[in-house]
Amino acid sequence: MEINVTAENFDTEVLGSDIPVLVDFFATWCGPCKMLSPIVDRVADNYEGRLKVGKYDIDSGDGLTDKMGIMSVPTLKIFKGGEEVHTSVGAMSQADLEAIIDGIL
Repeated sequence: MEINVTAENFDTEVLGSDIPVLVDFFATWCGPCKMLSPIVDRVADNYEGRLKVGKYDIDSGDGLTDKMGIMSVPTLKIFKGGEEVHTSVGAMSQADLEAIIDGIL
């Protein structure tokens, strides 16, 4: 299951989560984001119950893009125990993403 991350729910849904959270920072106009999106969707299904997956549109204008220091998209950030533990910039394969997640879980 995926959640729609916003500045308003970030502290609760991401930092306050009792399981690790992967957040996909994307833009609707971004080609690599469109390629990565189905991979993130499959990861959400494959890790359901062990990993929460959220998506955040950087063009939402609510300030979270600046707060998180997002300079390029797609950017994937993984949070565990309220702390950021991994950041990746750019598209990647599902196998590479799952290897990163497995190393964190």
